[in-house]
Amino acid sequence: MKLRFEGDVTHVMPGIQLLLDELNVTIGEDGFPVKVESSIEGELQIGRDQSQAYIRYGRKHQFFRGLGLLIQHSRKSDSFHLQENQQFDQIGPMFDLSRNAVLTVDGFKLMLNKMALMGMNSVMLYMEDTYQIEGEPYFGYMRGRYTQAELKEIDDYADQFGIEAFPSIQTLAHLEEFLKWEPIRHYRDTKGALLVGSEQTDSLIERMIETASAPFRSNKIHIGMDEAEELGRGKYLDYNGYVSRFDIMIDHLDRVLAVVRERGLKPMMWSDMFLKLASGGGGDAAYYDKETSIPEEMARRIPKDVDMVYWDYSHQEPEDYEKLISNHRPLGCNLVFAGAVWIFNTFGVNYGLSLNASDVALQVCKQEGIREVYATMWGDDGNEGNPFAALLGLQLYAEHAYSEQKPSQAQLAERVKFCTGIDMDTFLQLKDLDEIPGQEPNNAKQSNPSKFLLYQDVLLGLFDKQIEGLDLSNHYAELEQSIREKRDSSAELDYLFEMPEKLCTVLKRKSEIGIALKQAYDRQDTDTLKQMAKNVLPAISSAVQELRIAHRTQWHRMFKPFGWEVIDIRYGGVITRLDTASFRILAYTEGRIDRIDELEQERLVFSTTNRDNHKGVGWCSHYYRMASPNAFYHVLNPF
Repeated sequence: MKLRFEGDVTHVMPGIQLLLDELNVTIGEDGFPVKVESSIEGELQIGRDQSQAYIRYGRKHQFFRGLGLLIQHSRKSDSFHLQENQQFDQIGPMFDLSRNAVLTVDGFKLMLNKMALMGMNSVMLYMEDTYQIEGEPYFGYMRGRYTQAELKEIDDYADQFGIEAFPSIQTLAHLEEFLKWEPIRHYRDTKGALLVGSEQTDSLIERMIETASAPFRSNKIHIGMDEAEELGRGKYLDYNGYVSRFDIMIDHLDRVLAVVRERGLKPMMWSDMFLKLASGGGGDAAYYDKETSIPEEMARRIPKDVDMVYWDYSHQEPEDYEKLISNHRPLGCNLVFAGAVWIFNTFGVNYGLSLNASDVALQVCKQEGIREVYATMWGDDGNEGNPFAALLGLQLYAEHAYSEQKPSQAQLAERVKFCTGIDMDTFLQLKDLDEIPGQEPNNAKQSNPSKFLLYQDVLLGLFDKQIEGLDLSNHYAELEQSIREKRDSSAELDYLFEMPEKLCTVLKRKSEIGIALKQAYDRQDTDTLKQMAKNVLPAISSAVQELRIAHRTQWHRMFKPFGWEVIDIRYGGVITRLDTASFRILAYTEGRIDRIDELEQERLVFSTTNRDNHKGVGWCSHYYRMASPNAFYHVLNPF
C-alpha cells in the first residue's frame, strides 16, 4: 500500500519511516491521500472512503496506533470510521532488565515498534544494577549493564513514537547482585538491603539517581523500595539497635526524595511496605489483607509528592481490586497500578491467569479513576521466559486503554495478529506448557511444571509424586504437534515458538521417566531398566541438547550474552545427570552394584498446596530446589 500524507507530519515522520517495512507500506506523491489533523486531547479518529483517508489525533503516540488501525482496516474495507478515547494517561510495559535477560538495544527497538502500533505511550526500564555508575565498577559488573549511550539511544528511539521511557531502580532492597561483592560490603545492611543512614549509602543513592535519570528526557523515576522486610535487621541493627522499620523507611525515603526533588524529578515507588507495616505482618498476605487500615499517624508522615504503585498480579474478582485500591487511598498519594503478564519462573506464559486478572484489574482502574497503568514482566530466577512471548498480554492492555468497556476476544485477536504477525491462538498455546492435566483451567494457582519437570533429576524424582497419574507424556506430545501446526515461518516472530516446541519434545519423554524408572526398579525389571539406560535416557539427552541450542539462538537474538551462562549451566546439569543416571542403572543391571540408592527412596509430594484439590500441580521458585534436595550453598546467610 502506498500513502501520501497531507498536513503537518514533521514530528511523526521519523516514526513513520521506522514502521514502513513492518507495515508493508511505502510513501509517494502518487500514494493514497491521508489527511493528518489534530483532535482534542485523548481522542483518536481514523477513517477513509474510496478517495481519501484521515487520522485525527490528540497526542503523538496516538498517531501511530491510528496509522496501524488505518492499514489494518483498509485491508478489509475501503470505507470506515473509527473513534477511540484513551482511558489512561499513561499505559505501557515494565521490562525486567535485572534477572539476567538484558534486552539489546536492537531488541528494545523491535519491542518499541510493536508498542507503537498498539498505541502505548510509556515504558519502564527495571534496572537494579544494570546501568553504569561512574566510580562503582562492581555495580552491574559482568551483568550486561547499559551504558549511558545505550540508554539514550533507547530513549531517542522511543521518543520518535511519543513513548516516554524512564528508569525504575532500587534505592533500598532487591540489590543482592550488587551487594554480594566483598569490596562494597560497606553499603550492605543485609544481603539485599542497603545500609541506610550512612553517608556512603547516601552518596551512592545520589549517584544512582543522577546516573539512571540522566539519559532520559522524562523527569519520571521509579525509586523502588518494595519487599524490604529485612530492612534494619542486619548491620543496621548492630550499629543502631532496634528502630521500627517504619521510622527507618520514612527517614530513608525523605533522604531519597531530597535528592529527587533537587533534580526536578517526579518519583514513584512500590506501595507494599507501607501496607505491610500497617497490617503488622509481612509478605504478600499482609499486602493484600483486605482488613488493613492505614493509621492516621502513618498517613501523616508519608510524603505526598511520591506516587504509590499498587502492584497486583493475580486477583480475579473486581471486589478484590476495589477493596485494595480503597486501602491505598488514606496514604494520600497519587495511585498508579501495575499488573503483570506472567512470564516469570516459566518457559511459557501463564496467559490463563494473566489475561483474566488483567481484564478485571484494568476495568476497575477505569472505574476508580486510576490514570496510569503498567504491565510488569518479571524475570525471576534466571529468566527462561521472554517479553516478546508476552505480546498478547500487552495487546490486552493496549485495547483496554482505548475502550471504555472490556475489549472483545475477536477485537483482541484481530489486533494482536496485525501488530505482531502472530495469531492469538498461537500465543495462547504457551500457557499449556504449564496448564497441564490435574489442575483447574487458567492456572490461577500458578503451577510451573514446564520448568520443574525439565530441571528435576530423573533418579531423584522430586516432583514424581506431584504428577503421578496425570499422563503428561501425551499432553506434551499433543502440545508439541499443536505448536508445530500453528507456526508460520513467514512471521517475523515465528522463532519464538521454536524453543517451546523443542521443550515439548523433551517433556513428552522426560516428564514421567522418573516414575517409569522407579516402577521398573521396584519390580526388579532389569531388562526395562537397561533399555531405558541405553536408549531412552540418551534420546532425552539429545532432545535437551536441541532444546538448548534453540533456546540459545532465541536468547542471543533479543538479549545481551551476560546471564545466558546460567541457563547453559542448567542445561548442562540436566544432560550430565542423564548420563550419570545411565551409568548408575547400567552398573546395577550388569551386576557391578547391588542396588541403586536413589531409586530405593520413597517418593514424597513436593508441595501439598493445591495438589489434592485439582487446582494446581505445584510451584517452585528456585532452580536449585528443582534440581536437587541437597545443599547448593553451605549457608544462605541473610547478611
